[in-house]
Amino acid sequence: MPRAPESDDERVAPGTLIDDDAADALLDVTPADVGSAAELTFARNVFLPLTTACRYTCTYCTFYDVPGEATLMSPETVREQLRVGADAGCTEVLFTFGDAPDERYTAVHDQLADWGYDDVLDYLYDACEMALDVGLLPHSNPGDLRREELERLAEVNASMGVMLETTADVSAHSGSRTKTPERRLGTIRAAGAAGVPFTTGILVGIGETRRDRAESLLAIRELHDRYDHVQEVIVQNVVPNERSDFERPSVETMRETTAMARAALPPEVSVQVPPNLSPTRELLDCGIDDLGGVSPVTDDYINPDYAWPALDELESIASEAGVPLRERLPTHERYLPDAFRRAGVEGAPGTWLRPMVRAALGADDEAGRRYRALQ
Repeated sequence: MPRAPESDDERVAPGTLIDDDAADALLDVTPADVGSAAELTFARNVFLPLTTACRYTCTYCTFYDVPGEATLMSPETVREQLRVGADAGCTEVLFTFGDAPDERYTAVHDQLADWGYDDVLDYLYDACEMALDVGLLPHSNPGDLRREELERLAEVNASMGVMLETTADVSAHSGSRTKTPERRLGTIRAAGAAGVPFTTGILVGIGETRRDRAESLLAIRELHDRYDHVQEVIVQNVVPNERSDFERPSVETMRETTAMARAALPPEVSVQVPPNLSPTRELLDCGIDDLGGVSPVTDDYINPDYAWPALDELESIASEAGVPLRERLPTHERYLPDAFRRAGVEGAPGTWLRPMVRAALGADDEAGRRYRALQ
C-alpha cells in the first residue's frame, strides 16, 4: 500500500534544535573532560534483515541491493532463525531493512502481497509477534516512520531505533532519493511523542565536519530533553567497503567525537560504540558504557566484512577497562517496569512498554525467566 505523501510537520529543521554557544563549547571537549564508565553493557541478539531493499542509495552503504537483486526473508526463514537465536540464549532480535522498500521495489511489494501483507511494516509487525511467541524481545530499525506507524509497532517492540547519522547535508546522501536530516529528526521526535524507548546515533566520516558532529549530538539531546526517550546514542565510524572511498576516521577523531557525545548527553543516555567496527579499547576512557547488540549466531549484515567479537573478547575489553561486563535487554533498564529494574535504578517517568511486551517480560516460561535473570 503506497504511503501518503510526507507533510511538513513530519520534518524537524536541525537549526531549531541547536544552540550555537553550546556547539562552540562542545568543540572544546577532550577525552580528559569525561571519565570512564562504571560498567559496560551489551545485548545478546539475533540479527534478521527482513529485506535488503531500500529507497535510498547512500554511497557508504553495502546493505542495500538494487531492484531485481534485493532479497526478502520468508516467514518460514524468519521463524527458523528466531528459534536458533532463542536456543542460543539470545534475548533480542534486531529487525532491520531499508527505508520504505515497497516504494521502489515492485517485486518486494508483490511478494508481500502474495503473503497477505499490505506493506513491509505489516510484515514487520507479524515478525515481531513471531519473536515474542518464540521467546525474543524485538528491537526494530525500520527507517523513517510517522508517529502512527511507531505507535502501532510499539505494541510488539521492546525498543526501536533509527540512526540520525548527521544533521549536515552531505554528498554521501545525494541522488534522486536523498536521505534528509529533517526527516530523520522528525522520526526521532515522533518516537518521543509516541513514548518509544529509542536508540539513535551518528556516523563519523561521511563528509561531515567536527562541528556537524557536535550539532548532531546537540540535536539528539534537545529531542531527548523534550521527551526523555533516547536510551542510547551510537558513535559509529564509517568503514571501507566496495561502494565507498571514505576513509576510516582516525583513532584521535573517534576519541574526540566519543568524548563529545558523553559530554553532550545526560548521564542516563548510554554512549555505544560497535566493537566490531570501532577502536573500542582506545575509547574506554572516553565515556562509552555500552557495546550494543552482539550476535552469537548471525552476521552483521550491515557490515558483513566485520565479524562480531565473541563474548570472551567483550570480557577482555571490560577487564582492560577495569569494569564489570553486564548483559542487558534491548530495552534499557530505566524504561522497564518497576518490577524488572535492579534496586537503586530509577525509572523514567511514565509507562514505556506496551502490554504484549510487558507480558513477555513477566511470563512464567523459559523466555520470561531468561529476561528477568539479566535484571
